[in-house]
Amino acid sequence: MSQTSATRDSRLKMVDVQLARRGISDAKVLDAMRHVPREKFIDPPYVAHAYEDRPLPIGAGQTISQPYIVAYMIAALQLTGGETVLEIGGGSGYAAAVLARIVSHVYAIERIPELAARARDNLVAAGVENVTIRCADGTEGWPEEAPFDAILVSAGAPGVPQTLMEQLQDGGRMVVPVGSDPASQDLIRVVRRNANTYDRECLTSVRFVPLIGIHGWKPDST
Repeated sequence: MSQTSATRDSRLKMVDVQLARRGISDAKVLDAMRHVPREKFIDPPYVAHAYEDRPLPIGAGQTISQPYIVAYMIAALQLTGGETVLEIGGGSGYAAAVLARIVSHVYAIERIPELAARARDNLVAAGVENVTIRCADGTEGWPEEAPFDAILVSAGAPGVPQTLMEQLQDGGRMVVPVGSDPASQDLIRVVRRNANTYDRECLTSVRFVPLIGIHGWKPDST
């Protein structure tokens, strides 16, 4: 069996064993995870571990989330296809690549320049064309491209940033880890009902790196 075939088989097994059997039922998410090559979004020393269900380092003190959490969070956005999505904490570009197979366009913000550059390169290598990367403070969102149908926040915030809530469409959903401890959070889904009304729902407990920014954690508080 070639290395390419073995990698593809590992990816398909990951989707079956780690995702579908653990309750991920969104067909669009499962299909996207079957097609996006996670090994292209991690550092070469860790390629052999690409389809293990655990986070892996991607440099600059950051990690790529475990596949189950990526699938769980994207499924929680309740995407139907055709949406415009904002991702905060783009990392190496993996979650954006998964989203890109489901939606019309993804805008991803990564605050660390070397990771933003790596994400661009990784997305090109993976053949993804409908993702735009910006290196900036993700807690401020991307106002000139707002409003968004959905926002995925891939880092833990001390509270739900109001700036991001205001960049949702009416009916839009945001999934964001929130907690008073930078190392442990509740995963919150926010739904914007209208200009002044937002519903919040706690989905599960998670552990993410802190969301650094003017409306998040300060660098010296983590």
